[in-house]
Amino acid sequence: MNKLRAASKGERKRRLSISTNHAEKMFIKQVWWPAFGHFTHLHAEYEVKDFKDGWRYLDFAYITEGYRICIEIDGFGTHWRDISRSQFADHLMRQNHLIIDGWYVLRFAYDDLIERPRVCQQIIQQLLGKLGGVSSGVEFKLSTIEQAIIRIASSLSTPITPKFAATQLRVHRTTVMRHIQSLVHKELLIPTRPDVKRVYSYRLNKPLLSNSTF
Repeated sequence: MNKLRAASKGERKRRLSISTNHAEKMFIKQVWWPAFGHFTHLHAEYEVKDFKDGWRYLDFAYITEGYRICIEIDGFGTHWRDISRSQFADHLMRQNHLIIDGWYVLRFAYDDLIERPRVCQQIIQQLLGKLGGVSSGVEFKLSTIEQAIIRIASSLSTPITPKFAATQLRVHRTTVMRHIQSLVHKELLIPTRPDVKRVYSYRLNKPLLSNSTF
């Protein structure tokens, strides 16, 4: 969510910063990231002009060439208990207009994000498969050493360390660290302990790697 927030501005950024977006955070943590490992083409609190010439905000929008997907997270709580008849009708009409405008709409219950995240992942993957796959399949330009580090990490059953990579590649540890940091920046490697200042090992971002070409 921090990355999505940093890329936003105005009202959208304000909405991403408020404390009530717990459901959206759970969607990222439980569903999207484990399934895809990247945020390419995914937009949180996405602005759309509604049928009343105002602005509405979708919880998430996945937008790429050829199609647009709206993803909404619905909680079973006071929002629905206290909603008026006119607000309920307006909510349904909003979804109708999204569909008329060419959007695909997916709705998930908050409880399913927590209790059945894999089912939610499969629903998104099935729709993307029907539409031609995750076009975000990111293409990376990796140096020879970066490609070698990925190959070594893929062959290990444990996280890779700079010392081990340097030994295998017969290059200085400083050189290896420079390329590892590049892979971390590209999100292909993830620190095993991002909460500590000095990181000693890294793991592959397998969801992103499965959708990437080099």
